[in-house]
Amino acid sequence: MSFSQFINFLRARWVSALLVLLVTVSTTLGVSLVLPKQYTATANVLVDMRSPDPIAGMVLGGGISQSYMATQVDIIQSERVTRRVIAALRLSENPQLRADWIDATGGSGNYEAWLTTLLQKKLDVKPSRESNVINISYKATDPKFAAGLANSYVKAYLDTSLELRVDPAKRYNDFFDARAKELAANLDKAQAKLTAYQNANGILVTDERLDIETQRLNELNSQLVSLQALSAEANSRNAQAKSSADQLQDVINNPVVAGLRADLSRQEARLQEIESRLGSAHPQVVELMANIGSLRTRIAAETNRVTGSVNVNSRITRSREAEVKAALDEQRGRVQKMKAQRDEASAIMRDVDVARRAFESVSQRQNQTSLDSQANQTNITLLTPATEPAEHSSPKLLLNTLLSIFLGTLLAVGFALLRELLDRRVRSLEDISTALDIPVIGVLPKPSRSKAASLSPFVLPSNVVARLPSPGK
Repeated sequence: MSFSQFINFLRARWVSALLVLLVTVSTTLGVSLVLPKQYTATANVLVDMRSPDPIAGMVLGGGISQSYMATQVDIIQSERVTRRVIAALRLSENPQLRADWIDATGGSGNYEAWLTTLLQKKLDVKPSRESNVINISYKATDPKFAAGLANSYVKAYLDTSLELRVDPAKRYNDFFDARAKELAANLDKAQAKLTAYQNANGILVTDERLDIETQRLNELNSQLVSLQALSAEANSRNAQAKSSADQLQDVINNPVVAGLRADLSRQEARLQEIESRLGSAHPQVVELMANIGSLRTRIAAETNRVTGSVNVNSRITRSREAEVKAALDEQRGRVQKMKAQRDEASAIMRDVDVARRAFESVSQRQNQTSLDSQANQTNITLLTPATEPAEHSSPKLLLNTLLSIFLGTLLAVGFALLRELLDRRVRSLEDISTALDIPVIGVLPKPSRSKAASLSPFVLPSNVVARLPSPGK
């Protein structure tokens, strides 16, 4: 259908179309005037996204904040919040609502569930797009009731949010409290074991005996090394004393032996002088020979005394070496024992440290959950309470009228088009050409009482015109 055909049938069917439009608009106006007026009260709450946990101070990211806001909206619309509103306003005791429930369900089902569904139908919760504000709106026929329900939903939401935060904290606090007591008992037990072990072995926290004993062990080891060197030297001197005592350094360096040897040398020199001059039988020669023999005897005795002292020193050195070695072995055993005791004490101390760290960790969590369980504030704040609306929110007469005019126009055009399709008529040259599927070659003037000429809607088909006589004949 072309635009001209559309205009033609609208001109022909304008009465019916106008009638449909008027009926639609009047019906909408009538229904809008008959419907009870609904009042919408709105309260605003602010959700602090910087610190959803006032005690822990946790900060949410962008993606998490959107999910957090959606969660808050779901909490407000939850059955738990609605049942708290019902309990706060004592709506379950309202006889009118109970009568409505009986009329609607015949008394079957749960009354509070039905009442919860009824209240949720008129609740509208919308978060702001560019802020952390949530708008809580409630619609009712009574403006005072609407404002009361909106404010009750806000209060129930705040109480529920606090309850959702406090209840898990209380349960965790009980768990951590029991766990802390158990770990405290384990810590006391480990500490008592460590104390008993320290007392039994004489180990103090600031015990330095191991360092002292280790130092003494090192000193004994040094002494043993020195004594071993002295013992080796003494053994060598003793062996030399047995083989060639007169060449022993101690004998050579001995002043008595040196003096006797010097006297011996002088006497021998004198003996040679006198003997050569007086002969060997001279009394002076005999006396000198006796003196020389006495000196040699004394030198031998002194040499034996020096070599004996070397032998004694060698035995003393060996004995001292054996004593130091025994003391070293004993000290080494003592140090090893003390190290073993210290290692065992360190193991017990590690158990104490592990028990202490576990107790401190659980105590810290227990303190945190204790604070959470005692919290009476949340990160949600009432921004604007709901007030009684002065004007009704629905029905909106102007909006309904405009919508009815728009929809009525569509219905009117549709009705006119339906009538035209059911009762098709020729209203233009295009209608004839389309209906007969033949071209139009001419038109006859339309008979009219006026002098003005106009085109006739009557059109001759080409085959009919072809049978007319030609103008030349």
